[in-house]
Amino acid sequence: MWRFGDLEFNHISKKYKNKMHYLIYADKFYFEKEIAEKGYLEIVDGVIGNFYQTLPDNMDWEIRDFSNFSIAPGLIDTHIHGFMNYDFMDLDGEGVLEISNKLPSTGVTSFLPTLLTDSADNIETACRILADNAALASGAKIQGIYLEGPFFTQKYKGAQNPKYFLDPDLVIFNQWQNAANGLIKKIAIAPEKKGAINFIKALKKQGIVVALGHSDASYDQAVAAVEAGAEVFVHLYNGMSGLHHRNPGMVGACFNTDDSIAELICDGYHVHPGAVKTAINIKTTDRVALITDSIRTNGMPEGEYTLGEFSVIYKDGTVRLTDSSNSLAGSCLKLIDAVNNVIDWGIVTPQEAIKMATLIPAESAGIADICGKISKGYPADFIVLDQNMKLQETYLNGIRVYQCNSLIEGDSQNK
Repeated sequence: MWRFGDLEFNHISKKYKNKMHYLIYADKFYFEKEIAEKGYLEIVDGVIGNFYQTLPDNMDWEIRDFSNFSIAPGLIDTHIHGFMNYDFMDLDGEGVLEISNKLPSTGVTSFLPTLLTDSADNIETACRILADNAALASGAKIQGIYLEGPFFTQKYKGAQNPKYFLDPDLVIFNQWQNAANGLIKKIAIAPEKKGAINFIKALKKQGIVVALGHSDASYDQAVAAVEAGAEVFVHLYNGMSGLHHRNPGMVGACFNTDDSIAELICDGYHVHPGAVKTAINIKTTDRVALITDSIRTNGMPEGEYTLGEFSVIYKDGTVRLTDSSNSLAGSCLKLIDAVNNVIDWGIVTPQEAIKMATLIPAESAGIADICGKISKGYPADFIVLDQNMKLQETYLNGIRVYQCNSLIEGDSQNK
């Protein structure tokens, strides 16, 4: 007998009792380009199989019935510094594993640990620790490393530490990449920094995604960076030169470069919903990636914490530096909440919101070949949503790793 919430289902056959081979029946399935209703999705040894609109004759497999629920791809967070009082710059392997274990509670099944600006030595150490622990992570999958810094500019430093800012340096980057055992997938830079264009071109040849942010670049400098190979604008609107009719700045460059992807922090604090709608109207949902920019305060009670060498205070839904700038310092946003926010604000459909938290982030980090959608041959990393788009369960490789408290009733279907 298998139980989901108040529903009970008999195993159709004992044939597959000791194998992970089952069918999921659900009201909706969020596929890459469409929503399929009332069908059967095959899971075979942790991998997505075929989808059937109707059950084939003589198919004697276990059926897991999610009537009144929807199945969506696991969420992909490509910009996350920390969670539940851990931070990747703590230089602590145990913390890395703890974040991985806890992220499925937010619907995240794959992520890019994001390193903050710090000394070159500390960044190298953090890269080595992440590389050593990536394969050990048993929760959300570490799909690469994202370096947010240190090649930034003073004016839009945000919560980045300017005493460690450098000009782009390929030798230093290669040292970090060696320490990371090739795991660095993405790096953010300010395009006005000395040597930025040549740096972008060199990393493009290595297959590294270059993002643009924490920058006072002019419109022309930002466009030139995109033309050189940069692909992403870091948390659009935040930490960059804004849009003005006589100086379009970084925001204008993002709007006018069709192939670039804009990150957005949709917590209602970093970006006004009206500005979110403007960005999505211009970029389309195919070019906007929802991110969290989450730090250690996420999932913790209000109070004082640290971000790198800075003190921050978490209060009233925001995290801010305690210095005179009062600058926002990351977020306490969960990615599933970002999905619900853009839906509740009336900006996008549920399918579009899911896409912006799965496929588009994966594409923005160059990892869409291994995660970000429900498709045959992909890992069976998916989430279960109720009719209000609220997270109920999270699965990794076809195995449930999270169930919301309201559904826990002694179910041991994956034991």
